[in-house]
Amino acid sequence: MATQRILDFIATRRPNGPCLVVDLDVVEQNFSAFRKALPDSAIFYAVKANPAPEILRLLASLGSNFDCASVAEIEMALDAGATPDRISYGNTIKKERDVAAAHAHGITLFAVDCVEEVEKVARAAPGARVFCRVLTNGEGAEWPLSRKFGCVPAMAIDVLQHARELGLKPTGVSFHVGSQQTNTEAWDSALADAAHVFRTLAERGIVLTLVNMGGGFPTRYLKDVPSAQAYGRSIFDALRRHFGNRIPETIIEPGRGMVGDAGVIKAEVVLVSRKSDTDENRWVYLDIGKFGGLAETMDEAIRYPIVTARDDDAKEPCVLAGPTCDSADVLYEKKPYPLPISLTIGDEVLIEGTGAYTTTYSAVAFNGFEPLKAYVI
Repeated sequence: MATQRILDFIATRRPNGPCLVVDLDVVEQNFSAFRKALPDSAIFYAVKANPAPEILRLLASLGSNFDCASVAEIEMALDAGATPDRISYGNTIKKERDVAAAHAHGITLFAVDCVEEVEKVARAAPGARVFCRVLTNGEGAEWPLSRKFGCVPAMAIDVLQHARELGLKPTGVSFHVGSQQTNTEAWDSALADAAHVFRTLAERGIVLTLVNMGGGFPTRYLKDVPSAQAYGRSIFDALRRHFGNRIPETIIEPGRGMVGDAGVIKAEVVLVSRKSDTDENRWVYLDIGKFGGLAETMDEAIRYPIVTARDDDAKEPCVLAGPTCDSADVLYEKKPYPLPISLTIGDEVLIEGTGAYTTTYSAVAFNGFEPLKAYVI
């Protein structure tokens, strides 16, 4: 839902063109909810979700840590007031010179998922702590993560043993259950895998201390989602089930769950048309699309709530598309989106739940369109 602060900002500032408006009060409320739900887990905000300096400064002041995917994100977190010990380099795919640059900034915690990455870290950041990412199936996630990241648990054991042989500090295991994960039990099998890696390495004299439970915490779009408290209860139960009384240090990496519902995109209807006299669906073209920040509509995985001033009028399903000349810039066609029949050219629409993965997905001047403007209030 758009907060009154966001609605007042749009009404008074009347920003030109599509733009994202983020309410920092909502971000702070979300941070507090995660801290209450999982009080024994350190929060590492996933910077990639929305790296706006105002958001990073707020979270740094609240005591958040930061999960970074690049040297640039590490520098953003440092500029926001985080110290190096509050930052992890969580990308398993890194150039060796970027590992060295991160290490020069004081970063000592790195993600790996293969022996080749371990060897890079050992050369560029000697003595660093590493955690190995294991694969999960992502079942229950609306935006599942592919096999691009992680390895099977049996390989993770070898990867971490190799890390010790090269002088690194094998610290733990990480996983990600898939973005917009709506199943509160999804962490159970991943924690079972993590516990297996812990036990096997303990038998070899390597004591792990950390489980990075990743992100996946959802934001509300068109359907209700469980509360942070519900996830916290389920995750704690799974930790007790698989680790007993020897629960390791844990961290979580909320991104979407931290900022998704804090942002609203203001957009405009550019065109409403049909493709033939018998076409059952109107086409509604907005001044924002996949390349302007709505990349997560790919495969119609994320269905954003769209609010208009005409929502009391009768609605019918529409194909929704963006403004570019790329035929892939269609948002909802497999399952057309219900919009008011009276909606017309020039009407303003609000796309809710867009605080995460929008500005960072916005292309730079594709078709000459500016990147998505953002305001943080």
